[in-house]
Amino acid sequence: MQNQSNKERMEKWGFQSPETPGFHEIIVPGKADCKAVYIYRLNLPKNEYYILNSGELELHPVLLSGSAQLTDHPLLAQKMERFDSFYIPGGNSVKITALEDCVFYIGGAKCEGIGSPFFRKYDPSLPIGDIHQIHGQGVGQREVMFTLDPKTPASRIIAGLTWGGQGAWTSWPPHQHEKYLEEAYCYFDMPLPKFGFHVSYLQSGDVEDIVTHTVHSGSMVLAPCGYHPTVASPSVRNTYFWVLAAFEPDGRSYEKAVEDPALTQYKG
Repeated sequence: MQNQSNKERMEKWGFQSPETPGFHEIIVPGKADCKAVYIYRLNLPKNEYYILNSGELELHPVLLSGSAQLTDHPLLAQKMERFDSFYIPGGNSVKITALEDCVFYIGGAKCEGIGSPFFRKYDPSLPIGDIHQIHGQGVGQREVMFTLDPKTPASRIIAGLTWGGQGAWTSWPPHQHEKYLEEAYCYFDMPLPKFGFHVSYLQSGDVEDIVTHTVHSGSMVLAPCGYHPTVASPSVRNTYFWVLAAFEPDGRSYEKAVEDPALTQYKG
């Protein structure tokens, strides 16, 4: 059965992000149980603006609701719609003006001087390939849209959006990538009373040795180590923005995930 100290550690991996206006720090090294990944939330009311400064970080915002205009950056003069995203390396800033009430989730990591500013338009009609993918099978099948894919240069982060099936599992079979990367899952489009569960456990096959976090819109769960599948309640789809942050630039790969060998045969 579960080691109490492990349980207490994993219970601290869940966060509920604020809905109040402003820029909110959710998960950062030194305050959360992580070394590489940073997660912020920006709630920007209509007609207000925010100047996003990256400082020493690379930052990758995705717009989850509303629309906005980007200005004051020579490469990012774009109108943003739902699920559009952009990236800025360290030492950059951009002005974000809300055309409607907006919610941004923002992933980040330490910038190592790799990567250039870019804007990505969300396009659900993209064929299955490098950006638009289908992962898993059966009750574990999910749709993935990369917002920052491995082939696009960046220092440490890879990110994307995932939509699971109704009442289904995502990230199944359970996986971990603790040697090279840590991850955060940031849930959206699951307003209460809709909910799902984010499952965490540390050792292969220790399915009695787990902690579950109830997740819904605004929930964010850290996965610094161990295995981390998720599951939705009936009629609900687990939908989330995920951010992988490598400990070193050469660990920035989507192929580092290791499935739990005790459960790999149960693919759904």
